Amino acid sequence: MSNAPVDNGRRRFLTIATSVVGGVGAAGAAVPFIASWNPSERAKSAGAPVEVDISKLESGQLIRVEWRGKPVWVVSRTPKMLEQMKAHEGQLRDPASEEPQQPESAVNEYRSKRPEIFVAVGICTHLGCSPGFFEGNFSEKVEGTDDGFYCPCHGSKFDMAGRVFQAVPAPLNLEIPPYTFIDDTTILVGEEEGAA
Repeated sequence: MSNAPVDNGRRRFLTIATSVVGGVGAAGAAVPFIASWNPSERAKSAGAPVEVDISKLESGQLIRVEWRGKPVWVVSRTPKMLEQMKAHEGQLRDPASEEPQQPESAVNEYRSKRPEIFVAVGICTHLGCSPGFFEGNFSEKVEGTDDGFYCPCHGSKFDMAGRVFQAVPAPLNLEIPPYTFIDDTTILVGEEEGAA
């Protein structure tokens, strides 16, 4: 061992410098590690709200968009469709939409924010098939009703508000996703008005 005197100032400097370099290194390793816990851009976009332009949506027409990997229908209901919905309420399993298949803003007779625009997840509540839209020829499935949705897989039937008829396999009405009108011609599917 050397008999040289101990330089406490130098020792303190080396201790502090080593601690600082170690702390910076630990922070440098922790930042990417913690960032890896965040969802990927692909995962974020899978759950992100979807804008739907309805400016060219004609009366009686249905358009499909995808939100969270599910088909979402946007239908422009005609006055006749709206009127016929009242005529078959006694044939429906849940006409008042008491089961929680829709946001609070869609708990009404039309299950929508605007009577003429219907937005629903196009997946049958029985086994997850996608029903077809029968415009003008639904009376083959339900007498006295010209328009509705029919699932050919197991025969489930839904009216123009997505309400399920009785005596079919589907137990619940079609799901209504959260959505809001950005303006008169644009709907944001996946985000409820006032949600942060």
